[in-house]
Amino acid sequence: MTKLELVKEKLYKTGASLVVLYKNGNCKEYYQNRIKDIKEILNKDKNALKDAIIADKVIGKVAGSILVLAGVKEIYADVMSKYAISVLEENNVKFEYKTLTDYIQNNEKTRMCPMENKYKDEKDISKIYNEMLNI
Repeated sequence: MTKLELVKEKLYKTGASLVVLYKNGNCKEYYQNRIKDIKEILNKDKNALKDAIIADKVIGKVAGSILVLAGVKEIYADVMSKYAISVLEENNVKFEYKTLTDYIQNNEKTRMCPMENKYKDEKDISKIYNEMLNI
């Protein structure tokens, strides 16, 4: 079993929203929605996700941009937006997804997620990273 398959399996078995296999070999599940867990991890240690392998329920452009700049090596998403894919491809981050969507929906599933909408045309992913992490 590959490391990506391991985190993917743990994502589904535990019902977590995010599973991180850290560079040191520790594997941890997180359960908050949207990018709250990613923000908390990086606010404690900006290098925490360097060379990590993650599985997440949803990856849009904002999460993808943050994870690229955090140094994540490989990503699996249950749902991934086309906006995220362009960021990951441009930055040579390996990824897999179960479902590809045009965009991430808001919580009510009535339209585009406000953060995806705000940053969908942003070319500078460091701007997204800095604004979302309040740096």
